[in-house]
Amino acid sequence: MNIQYSDALIVGGGLAGLRAAIEVAKSGQSVTLLSICPVKRSHSAAVQGGMQASLANGAKGEGDNEDLHFADTVKGSDWGCDQEVARMFAQTAPKAVRELAAWGVPWTRIKKGPRSVVINAQKTTIEEKSEAHGLINARDFGGTKKWRTCYIADATGHCMLYGVANEAIKYQVKIIDRMEAVRIIHDGKKCLGVIARDLTNGQLIAYVARGTMIATGGYGRIYKQTTNAVICEGTGAAIALETGLCRLSNMEAVQFHPTPIVPSGILLTEGCRGDGGILRDVDGYRFMPDYEPEKKELASRDVVSRRMMEHIRKGKGVKSPYGDHLWLDISILGRAHIEKNLRDVQDICKTFNGIDPADEGPKGWAPVLPMQHYSMGGIRTKPTGESQWLEGLFACGEAACWDMHGFNRLGGNSCAETVVAGMIVGDYFADYCKNNGEVIDTNIVKDFLSKEYQYLKSLVDKEGKFDVFEIKNKMKDIMWEKVAIFRTGEGLKEAVDELEKLYQESLDLKLHNKELDCANPELEEAYRVPRMLKIALCVAYGALLRTESRGAHFREDYPKRDDLNWMKRTNTYWVEGETLPRVEYEDLDIMKMEIPPAFRGYGAKGNIIENPLSQKRQEEVDAIRSKMEAEGKGRYEIQEALMPYELQEKYKKPNQRIGVDYE
Repeated sequence: MNIQYSDALIVGGGLAGLRAAIEVAKSGQSVTLLSICPVKRSHSAAVQGGMQASLANGAKGEGDNEDLHFADTVKGSDWGCDQEVARMFAQTAPKAVRELAAWGVPWTRIKKGPRSVVINAQKTTIEEKSEAHGLINARDFGGTKKWRTCYIADATGHCMLYGVANEAIKYQVKIIDRMEAVRIIHDGKKCLGVIARDLTNGQLIAYVARGTMIATGGYGRIYKQTTNAVICEGTGAAIALETGLCRLSNMEAVQFHPTPIVPSGILLTEGCRGDGGILRDVDGYRFMPDYEPEKKELASRDVVSRRMMEHIRKGKGVKSPYGDHLWLDISILGRAHIEKNLRDVQDICKTFNGIDPADEGPKGWAPVLPMQHYSMGGIRTKPTGESQWLEGLFACGEAACWDMHGFNRLGGNSCAETVVAGMIVGDYFADYCKNNGEVIDTNIVKDFLSKEYQYLKSLVDKEGKFDVFEIKNKMKDIMWEKVAIFRTGEGLKEAVDELEKLYQESLDLKLHNKELDCANPELEEAYRVPRMLKIALCVAYGALLRTESRGAHFREDYPKRDDLNWMKRTNTYWVEGETLPRVEYEDLDIMKMEIPPAFRGYGAKGNIIENPLSQKRQEEVDAIRSKMEAEGKGRYEIQEALMPYELQEKYKKPNQRIGVDYE
């Protein structure tokens, strides 16, 4: 029996896990971090466009602050987020981006004087103030009132990841890669750690700690078409689900990004459109202004993706061997801009499609099609990051439903969430580990180790009927065809039935490689695929039951957002031995919201089944605001009166901005 001990255990080596690990290590505690791949190759490195933070340094960010960032996030979520968490996030984001700068992350900086930009497909000149010279720059992103997405050309995630990973090494975080968590150890009430499998030799190891955090990213690989890395299979969330205690929330809320390149599915950053790129159809026509005349290509991601697919349905897609697609044109930005700020995009286009997007005219247009990109759902947590149902288990980043994104996230908010949640949740996690040092019953740990070994042995010993790779591919097809951008009750019911059947088949596999104590990719699929199917069933079943359209969840048979009946969060859990998840709901309290539900600003008005509490709450908010403004109260006092929220004092402090100081 191999049992390893530490004060804190973190599973997942991306930005969220690493940033949380630093926070714990700074408190003087020992931290073990397990990663399925070398941490500097985690999926966080794929972030291109940037992270949102209301610094308000540049001319196009002037006047920005936490209130505007918060409002954009709430509207972007289609009123599905936890507004207190959105406040925590917006208040801390400026501190996070500046901290990263102090750690050596080379943010793109402002140069004083005139600079040429493309806005609404037209070249224009903006003047940057001399006092902003050398400060962190920001670009435009979809669904925002101001330019607030801080960036490093189009290699933001890569640079952030190296900076944060190096800081973790400095604080002596014990990083163990090629190690996969396969089971959560618990006593029915409290998490004790995880059973992990060494992917190089097949050895099982029990990692025991005072507190455990899951930060394993999303579950995009349950879909056939996705921008996610091959490691993003949702198994971190799945092992939490398999405890029978933890809930996964809002799993039906799956985001599709407008501009992955066809056919590889590699993402072309939202920075392409944020910097002024446009979408064209088969005729070379720019179609987005016809659908969204105000925001055009920079409407929220869920909106742009649907409009693109709607346009293709009208016969305006470009035919190709890989299906219909549309064009992304960034050539209008000019070669100099592309080769400075969109170098990775240019390299992807050249490598995978043999085109140079800086070439003028159709020659440089990139073929794009919306594909699965981000998971708003995940392990449901309190604002502190701890599970409500299993003490000592925390979750952070895309693996968590914290829940600042609701039913759609804004571009740049997930990259920001990784480090912001890493700071906030990491600090709460550090406190928990410091104050919870009870003696652990080693017999429980040994029992989990023994059961996991027997389970893996049963997989290789069984002479079943089904091929795991065929099951996996069928699952991906079902999710892409029936649980994607446009959903119907009929299609979702078929998907649930077919996925349930596949799950039952996945319990009767025939493996050809019978080795346990070695690297065995077929065995890895044998224990991962049933978990992926559980995740897929949570997505499909939750989508079937939610008879409305909200954010990225769009039901063609229920096209209205239903605030009267569906102001609630979906919580799914799994009972051992069953073949479908169980579902319960958590109400969102309109009367506690700082911004009550209203028209989001996209499409036709009146596409909402309104809740009378929204108007009642809005009247309360307006009355409080008017009274306090008349009394000369500042925005921080007004905000606290409208919706108090908890946040560590060091993060809740006001943020400094040029021209307005600390407001």
